[in-house]
Amino acid sequence: MDIARIAGNLQKNLEALHEYTATPGAGTTRLPFTKEARSAANRIRAMMTEAGLTVREDEAGNIIGLLEGAEPALPALVIGSHFDTVTNDGDFDGLAGIMTGIEIARLAREKGADLRRNLIVVAFCDEEGMRFGTGYFGSKAILGQVSQEDLHRYKDKDGVSVYAAMKDYNLVPEDLPKAAWDLSSIKAFIETHIEQGPVLYQSRNEIGLVECIVGIQRYIVTVQGRSDHAGTTPMDMRIDAVEAAAKAISKIPDWAREKGEGTVATTGFIKVLPGGMNIVAEEVQFSVDIRSSNNANIEEIAANIRTELDKACARNGASYRMDNKLTITPVQLNEAMLAKLERFCKDRGYSYRRMLSGAGHDALAIGQVLDTVMVFVPSKDGRSHCPVEWTEYRDIAKAVVLVYDLILDMQ
Repeated sequence: MDIARIAGNLQKNLEALHEYTATPGAGTTRLPFTKEARSAANRIRAMMTEAGLTVREDEAGNIIGLLEGAEPALPALVIGSHFDTVTNDGDFDGLAGIMTGIEIARLAREKGADLRRNLIVVAFCDEEGMRFGTGYFGSKAILGQVSQEDLHRYKDKDGVSVYAAMKDYNLVPEDLPKAAWDLSSIKAFIETHIEQGPVLYQSRNEIGLVECIVGIQRYIVTVQGRSDHAGTTPMDMRIDAVEAAAKAISKIPDWAREKGEGTVATTGFIKVLPGGMNIVAEEVQFSVDIRSSNNANIEEIAANIRTELDKACARNGASYRMDNKLTITPVQLNEAMLAKLERFCKDRGYSYRRMLSGAGHDALAIGQVLDTVMVFVPSKDGRSHCPVEWTEYRDIAKAVVLVYDLILDMQ
């Protein structure tokens, strides 16, 4: 395999997508159902077509490319990742996996590979959940797990619902059920991704073979108090939403540390209303993101938050609600495919390690119901979800070769 040529193709495609951002000069911001997402989707369609794929956009906004095999009735092999980003992201998160799939399709066509099964490359819409606080929209849509109620329920910070955003994006929300696949037509799903952490980079391994992806629960907690004058309201007469919220927020990290097993918990968003320096807070909203390889740990931390808020609110008269935005259980990835990839790493002379994924991916949603495997490539200094995110193109090219070996083996 010509690693240099593959790396060059990857670089050309990834750099071409850099311009589709709402924050030029400050990283990539490409939220779902925006003009930046539409421009990127159109460019990805062109890249897929140039690689020899037959391309369509589905009812969820996913871009799907097909390279037909000699026996298309056989269950297909699917490669994919996402093209949305968080705010001020890098250029590799998600897109590296899509470009891997496109490059594998190009190689298969150019080399005249004997593909019996269809090869499908998918660019998923809204994996991150950055805009609506959910996540895995495109991958859950192909699984038939997104309802019309969900489209109206989830809204962005400006009050725009998923339903309205889809219409603005020239999709028909009522047609979303048509995006669901016949899962019996799929043999396996494969996702290549940058690690987004420091393990491979520090250990100098070229490839990570992911054995397990942690489960995730996400919440928006709203604590309701009463706004009063900060100077004239005695401490024992306040219904301070910040005080009640802070009691729980301050304990969340230690609850995660106590659990181990890859357990992490994060409060990444806090909003205080009215937000004045001299006003007792009437309302606090904060996010909670809990992840673990052991689902019982996630459940227990969520229960601890409720218990602590019950106590804090009882003390000062505040109230709260805890709205679940996402629940997805940990998934063990397919051992048979992992064993094959391990053998191919040895054959190719690639250094590798088996590992846990602490980040959620489309493979987390799809792995609940289909045979799934993930391949990681190193992230420089472990940095991701930031403008300095970087992965060497040659490292992604090695993943292309590895997954190409797997695709041929699974015919």
